[in-house]
Amino acid sequence: MNHAPRPAPGRATVIRSGPLNWVQQWHWYERTIPAPRRVNPTPLADHCHVPPPATLADVHRALATLTARHEALRTTIDPLRPTQHVHRADWAPLPVDHVEVPAVCADVLEAATAALAARPVDPERNPPWLARVLLEAGEPRAVVLAAHHVVIDGWGLAVLLDQLYDLLRGAGAPAKAPAHPRATAHPLDAAGDEDPERARAAEREWLTRLADNPACVLAPFGGRDDGEGRHRLQHRSVAAYDDLDRVARRHRVSPETAMLAALAHDVAARTGEHRFLASVVVSNRARAALRTSIGVRALTVPVQIDLRPGAPFGEVVASVAAASATAYRYGRWRPAELVAAQARMDRRRGVVTVPTVEYNCYSWPRDYLVPARSTPSGGAATWISSAADEPCDTLYVDFSRDGGAVTLDVTVGDHLLDAGQAAALPVRLCAFLRALAGGARCALPARGLIPPAPGWWRAPQGWVCLPRVEEVVRGHPGVRDATVAPCGGGTAKGDAPHLVVHARTAPGVTPGDLHRHVLDHLGEVPGILAPGRYVLLPAAPGSGRPRITPGGPELPRVASRPPATDAERALAAAVTAVRPPAPPSGAGGRDAVDMNRCLADHGVTLIAVPRLLALLHRSGLTGIASDELAGTASLGHLAGALEPLPPRAHRGGETSP
Repeated sequence: MNHAPRPAPGRATVIRSGPLNWVQQWHWYERTIPAPRRVNPTPLADHCHVPPPATLADVHRALATLTARHEALRTTIDPLRPTQHVHRADWAPLPVDHVEVPAVCADVLEAATAALAARPVDPERNPPWLARVLLEAGEPRAVVLAAHHVVIDGWGLAVLLDQLYDLLRGAGAPAKAPAHPRATAHPLDAAGDEDPERARAAEREWLTRLADNPACVLAPFGGRDDGEGRHRLQHRSVAAYDDLDRVARRHRVSPETAMLAALAHDVAARTGEHRFLASVVVSNRARAALRTSIGVRALTVPVQIDLRPGAPFGEVVASVAAASATAYRYGRWRPAELVAAQARMDRRRGVVTVPTVEYNCYSWPRDYLVPARSTPSGGAATWISSAADEPCDTLYVDFSRDGGAVTLDVTVGDHLLDAGQAAALPVRLCAFLRALAGGARCALPARGLIPPAPGWWRAPQGWVCLPRVEEVVRGHPGVRDATVAPCGGGTAKGDAPHLVVHARTAPGVTPGDLHRHVLDHLGEVPGILAPGRYVLLPAAPGSGRPRITPGGPELPRVASRPPATDAERALAAAVTAVRPPAPPSGAGGRDAVDMNRCLADHGVTLIAVPRLLALLHRSGLTGIASDELAGTASLGHLAGALEPLPPRAHRGGETSP
């Protein structure tokens, strides 16, 4: 295998610089998170065929043309500030290698794509993409591309492959002329789009909307108890293509919105939950110039779906369309600050908000890709595979319309839906579209169609898995036994239903100890406390028992504590250096750092995390992961994890502080 040389960065090659846009900031922060914990894959990777009679030289020439056309392919990012630098087209050799394979089949392409995606991409010093040409008997048969998410998104990678394929189809004849520089929007072109006042309004709006929103409402409706696997399946339906088109035109919405409404209708009908959260990927490419842009534009926005029991589908789709429009409007502004503000709110409530449904739309043509499996031209095919992988906390549904067929990809964990239920979901959605296309009213049932699984309890804000709560409480040192039972009917004012924990403990174990223990496990045990992630609060005076309440009152105010150890003083100095000039309310002065409060409580946002880590490294300390800093752990807890740097600190593109 031939590898391209690693170019050295050159400031003299920079032609313009500017801030990262509102979506790039999230991916810029996310690259500091350890790879297994990332929400988004980094790098993205995909492939396309090389049409004959294109040669290896034609592939290199096409990639050079695309590099000149798209600034994103020659952009580097600053490791400590959310800024990007665009270089000249010839600033570095093309990051291309080639490898000989026996045959370019679907399995080989899948393996090659996974292998290239596993290679680290260093967007600070090198081009933010890699290419690998697969040769069969010396002739190019496919090109695999990988790109760092901070400068290229999923739509952008598909656009890049589409343009590469077009250039290769013109090999031997004059290639398609590069687009006019103003015909394609580049990442820096969006730098001035943000409005700080609207950003603050966005934070207030979404914190209000998410404050009492349930999550994981699918959890009690089937699946195995162990929750140790996930199912992946794909369903393709040619008939559903026309059905979806008719439904979308009838209700004057996009096919993507119509499918989300059908999915929301199914969730509400089966679970009886009429208010839940969907995480929806918005491509934000409404203008023509953006459709050919490979820069980062796609944003995940939280769509709060609120449906009326008994509503016809027309009302459901109108509600989903309005919620999606609202989500995009408020979700586009300064997502890093919004996440940090939400972390503050979550810590005060002791709640971790998890969306019920993850919904992604792929709206680009992908006819040049090799289908994973051959399917009948006029029918549908479904396959499913299970693996002992980390379970999914939510239901993932990816929707696309490729080549005259509706494709639904479903990924779901055993603790949500078992294999049979997962396979039935896309089939049921397509049948639902057929009924709607035929004129059915399809009113939403007032109650769920299936009962909850044993061991789950319905509280005002959602569902709680009683056996898992008991397991977590028993896991605390000194707890000999614990049982959890619902208490309170909510009929009297102030008598909201809650859970009571009856625990036999060793001397010295307090309700506060158990409270912190439960908080530590909120994000680790699937279904432990869902959907509001109920927390353990100290018992009322004289009750002798701790209790768990849904959402509940704010946590008891903990006395402030200044830094006491060398590690705490180093962390406090770093926090002081990166937080906003104006101290947050109640902080006690500009230099006061309370070790009993989390990073977000001190006004530090996600985009400051890399600089804070760099300051700790400069002080000779390590041991804190960036995603921990974005969480709800107190500074004192984080400082306790700090340790001296090893003699040789690792330096790489994916782990830079």
